[in-house]
Amino acid sequence: MPRTLGIGVIGCGNISASYMALAPLFKGIEMRACADVDPDAAAARAAEYGLRAQSVDDLLASPDIDIVVNLTVPVAHYDISRRILQAGKHSYSEKPFVLTLPEAESLRRLADASGLRIGSAPDTFMGAAHQLARAAIDEGRVGPITGGTCHVMSSGMEDWHPNPDFFFQPGAGPILDLGPYYITNLVQLIGPVASVAAMTGMGRPTRTIGSGPRMGQEVPVATPTNIHALLQFANGAIVTLGASWDVKAHGHSNMELYGHDGTIFVPDPNFFGGEVRIDDGAGETRPDDRDHPFGRINKVDNHGIDRADYRGAGLADMAAAIIEGRPHRCGLDLATHVVEVMQAILQAGHENRVVRLTTTCTRPEALDPDAAQALLV
Repeated sequence: MPRTLGIGVIGCGNISASYMALAPLFKGIEMRACADVDPDAAAARAAEYGLRAQSVDDLLASPDIDIVVNLTVPVAHYDISRRILQAGKHSYSEKPFVLTLPEAESLRRLADASGLRIGSAPDTFMGAAHQLARAAIDEGRVGPITGGTCHVMSSGMEDWHPNPDFFFQPGAGPILDLGPYYITNLVQLIGPVASVAAMTGMGRPTRTIGSGPRMGQEVPVATPTNIHALLQFANGAIVTLGASWDVKAHGHSNMELYGHDGTIFVPDPNFFGGEVRIDDGAGETRPDDRDHPFGRINKVDNHGIDRADYRGAGLADMAAAIIEGRPHRCGLDLATHVVEVMQAILQAGHENRVVRLTTTCTRPEALDPDAAQALLV
């Protein structure tokens, strides 16, 4: 087994730049080629990052590509991942991994038959803040977790995105677009979900694009944009999840988890870093950050905020796991379970009932500072 695996990317939209720019941070992977249905988009990314621009078919046939990263739109994830596996390559997908449980199980069968790996974003749960929260929980700092709240709410994507259409179609919406960050982090902190209940709605039938060349155009809304769910975990904890694109302003924390002996405040799981706080009722403390490598600031975002951005950590961990013969953290069981949780939330809201989960998973192995450092060049 080579010590460096060749990476190809299918889908050269906005998110591809993050993967390509950050890949050199990590051991064991080397970006080599990219493809897109728009050859000009592939050519532009290839020129920007020193890659080969290829057709999808040619990339899948390339002998120097070991893992293909699927960065297409969510409705295409299943078909492209299937083609990746059929080409004899390992598949790593952006979130959501697929849109239905049958799609996930179909890919599982194909991967198992071929001896191939499937991985999926998000990998932000591997970030310093969320691994610090994991350590605090595992060490009993707040006692057993019995409940919590999560909120990911805004006025919507149309304010800033020049082509927001797909966000408001089936396969997207706040649950399938942003839910993976929150639900994946909850699972790595607490464990698998057993059942869900929900109410869902749509604030408006159309949205008006607020930026770019299509500014002022209206796009139809065909999926719930206002979701309030209850998640009961296998350990008995009950967590409220609010996910909405119908909120102008709110004062909720991103994530609060309540234990027998205190509350842990977890920052936005859409990001690798942030401040973890613990309150045991006698006062608030901030745990030692342990100098986790994935908490070190390495960029300034579009709003001028310092960020720790290590997108691609999950891909690098999967490559290392393939080389070392161990499970990878952004694994198939985790991704499949999160997909079922999200679809169960939408089903529960549509049918006004409790939905019990049929899948489960183990929590991914914690990523301590030494393990994170081992992934970096």
